[in-house]
Amino acid sequence: MDVNQFDFYLPEQLIAQTPLADRTASRLLTLDRATGKVEHHQFTDIMNYLHPGDLIVLNDTRVIPARLYGIKADTGAKVEVLLLKQEEGDVWEALVKPARKLKVGTVVTFSEELRAVVTEEQDMGGRLLRFEYEGIFQEILDRLGEMPLPPYIKEQLQDRERYQTVYAKHEGSAAAPTAGLHFTEELLLAIQDKGVQIAPITLHVGLGTFRPMSVDNVEDHVMHAEYFEISQESASLIAKTKAEGGRIIAIGTTSARTLESAAQQFGGSAIEACSGWTDIFIYPGYPFKLVDALVTNFHLPKSTLVMLVSALAGREHIMKAYEAAVQEQYRFFSFGDAMFIYDSRFNSK
Repeated sequence: MDVNQFDFYLPEQLIAQTPLADRTASRLLTLDRATGKVEHHQFTDIMNYLHPGDLIVLNDTRVIPARLYGIKADTGAKVEVLLLKQEEGDVWEALVKPARKLKVGTVVTFSEELRAVVTEEQDMGGRLLRFEYEGIFQEILDRLGEMPLPPYIKEQLQDRERYQTVYAKHEGSAAAPTAGLHFTEELLLAIQDKGVQIAPITLHVGLGTFRPMSVDNVEDHVMHAEYFEISQESASLIAKTKAEGGRIIAIGTTSARTLESAAQQFGGSAIEACSGWTDIFIYPGYPFKLVDALVTNFHLPKSTLVMLVSALAGREHIMKAYEAAVQEQYRFFSFGDAMFIYDSRFNSK
């Protein structure tokens, strides 16, 4: 399958640079994957598409201030580090710039209390760094680090919490699960009052978010592994909802990937508590086992995320929906508007 089948025209001015003052003020494009029908709403209108017996699955990961700026100890040259994943002890996997100048043994100084040594070189700007510090690492990171906004966002973020969901709990992500940014605590309460249950799961968003596809054939792409956890309480809710004929509605592609990883592990919808690493790659032809509907943002052309939503809704439906979104000037990417993919053939109880 050719990667170019997932390309589309996107005017640069449609890339949202800042979050809206009100999280729920974003727009919502709904796509019926059964018919391809597209409609335009405000995000709060999602209430009209939710029914008693549905289960919303949220990714409660919390973004760490993972971008650090330092200097090479030997030359004073500037260095940028993006922390991706904590390995053993004080060793972290990271993306670095300029990678070609950061060889094994290079020392990077961030402040008097924090420095790192390159211990291993990896592909595409990846490095393993061993940190040395005085005090508590997380407190130092909170002081020195910046939120790791994607490279297409040029504006400075005034409030760090706007790149966190209101339900963010478990620290470990290098990027936010952005579909969740549209929800407020009040909206979540209203959803529950309607008879819709909520199940949190965790997937720490990592390297795959920052690396573009470098292959021509979709099947040749390899996803970077990310850590996930599903509690027994959430697993039981998911299995019970499926057994009783309710819909599993994933909030974001990270939730969808976590759910489908668990379904693969247990061979179907009767999942149990689990944790581990997943490199699941979902593209057209993939048979979804748990996810019935999806809330998601609008993604980059030729990205793995466009492929995932195309697997759920069909490539032609997605390409037409994205064309409509561009025509109607929806806001794209992390701080942009939302899409709700559902199936009108599904008879929720």
